[in-house]
Amino acid sequence: MKIIVAKTGGFCMGVRRAVDMVLQASTRNSPPIYTYGPLIHNPQVLSILNEKGISVMTEIPEKGEGTVLIRAHGVPPEAQQRLQDAGFRVLNATCPHVIKVQTIIRTHTRKGYASIIIGDKDHPEVVGLMGYANGKGRVAADIEGLSAIPLFEKGIVVAQTTQNSRLFQEIQAWARDNAPHYKIFNTICNATDKRQAEVRQIADSVDAVVVVGGHNSGNTTRLAQIVRESGKPVYHVETEEELPADAFASVQTVGITAGASTPQWIIKKVYRSCEGMLLKNEKSWRVMFFNLQRTLLWTSIYLALGAGSICYTGLKLQGFDYLSPPVLVSMLYIISMHTFNHLTGRKADRFNDPDRAAFYRSNRGILTALAVAAGAAGLAIASYVGPLAFLILLLMSVLGISYNLRLVPKQLHTGRYRRIRDIPGSKTVLIALGWGLVTSIVPSIMRSGAVPGGTLLVFLWSASLVFVRTAFFDILDIHGDRITGRETFPIVLGEASTMRLLKGILVLNMGVLFFSSLLGWISPLGFVLMLVSVLLYLSIAAYEQSRMSPGIGLEFLIESHLVLTGVLGWLSTLGS
Repeated sequence: MKIIVAKTGGFCMGVRRAVDMVLQASTRNSPPIYTYGPLIHNPQVLSILNEKGISVMTEIPEKGEGTVLIRAHGVPPEAQQRLQDAGFRVLNATCPHVIKVQTIIRTHTRKGYASIIIGDKDHPEVVGLMGYANGKGRVAADIEGLSAIPLFEKGIVVAQTTQNSRLFQEIQAWARDNAPHYKIFNTICNATDKRQAEVRQIADSVDAVVVVGGHNSGNTTRLAQIVRESGKPVYHVETEEELPADAFASVQTVGITAGASTPQWIIKKVYRSCEGMLLKNEKSWRVMFFNLQRTLLWTSIYLALGAGSICYTGLKLQGFDYLSPPVLVSMLYIISMHTFNHLTGRKADRFNDPDRAAFYRSNRGILTALAVAAGAAGLAIASYVGPLAFLILLLMSVLGISYNLRLVPKQLHTGRYRRIRDIPGSKTVLIALGWGLVTSIVPSIMRSGAVPGGTLLVFLWSASLVFVRTAFFDILDIHGDRITGRETFPIVLGEASTMRLLKGILVLNMGVLFFSSLLGWISPLGFVLMLVSVLLYLSIAAYEQSRMSPGIGLEFLIESHLVLTGVLGWLSTLGS
């Protein structure tokens, strides 16, 4: 069983920019908020925008109020002017690549050139481009259509930015032979070119390909057509529900790509469905292992085991032998807080991990009881040991439970920050701090009633490790977080910058372990624990290079690095 996910699949820069602009407009501008025409060609995203009160305007009224965003495909210049004349505040969310084509056409139209656009005449982008040709524009879908257009004395040829790159190469060859005086501008977006080249490579190496995206999306339709031309079975779906139940009955490898308007959460849902369908072809033990992984992750049991592992090994790093109560408290706290936050943060899980959201929805009562019982048990153990550990754990628990809750009533505050989660980057920072406290500071207080220097080093080690783990998952969830308004590090800094940050933190993590062990501030076990940081670094790099795809397997692997700390800590005791 193998699934190859295209690196280039999903939101392109122009779509991401348009979605970001409309989401920002919905929080920073008074309603009503409109998009002139559908913002992008993806029904699921448009449905979510509608839920947020962002309406689609199809006709321009004589008078109006509010904010209107120009769709990513662009519009004719006269339409934008009419919107402004009607009294709307107009924000231009046109893709920069489309704006470049608009500029080329407008500049040459003023110089007397006719414009020939290679594209689909009814596509919104082409309709918008024609508006810049000032009546001197023509549209051709292929060479036959181009040949039917009379030769102009002065002409330019441009392409719809999502056009088939091989078709445009044929157009260029035709122009060299039949209209050498034409100016040819290859305006196909570089991302489109890469997307099409990659799907050709994927089609050559798999048994079937799933293309995810709107059925009315031109660039997605072209991806499906490219696969058909390769002779491989192709399934063009908008959601995972459209996949035929028997699609992969005799298939071992599947490729997944997506159009430029497809958000990552839909790709992830399709991936999960493909994963489940392919498992039916596997041996029973593989199915059982997959289900075990999923259960351990969804119930946060594996995460709690990771917390216990870090706590256990952190105490060993400091030379402590008093292990059981602190380890148990850390496990109970983590399972309680993460369960509570999944219960109260299901809106984000709806996009980032819909299967987990469904699991929490159907088992809400049991999971709530589990979270309450685990939290109460952890507090009870901490109170038995001492009041300071109890108070710290209680404060952390209150903070954790309130993370997703509205703390400032809507009537009293009109700003953006009503919940703790509304603070940019708060999720990753608070999770890392919480883990650091419960796996190092609280155990040290429970053990000795103080926080020595070695404990602070262990705190830095554990918090940085968890920060990397959490921020990496934020990268996987970036599109869903955008839609729900979470400003995580990948959204604030960008995915590439966040990746560099995580790698830098892991290098720092290794440095702390190495020099702290070398100088005797912590036990020599620190040298061994550097292996965890190295392996986590390699796992992140493998994902970055598309050697690993999002899914249960990747999530389990990342969480396993936390459990590995406990394994290494335990192994160190065997030789002593």
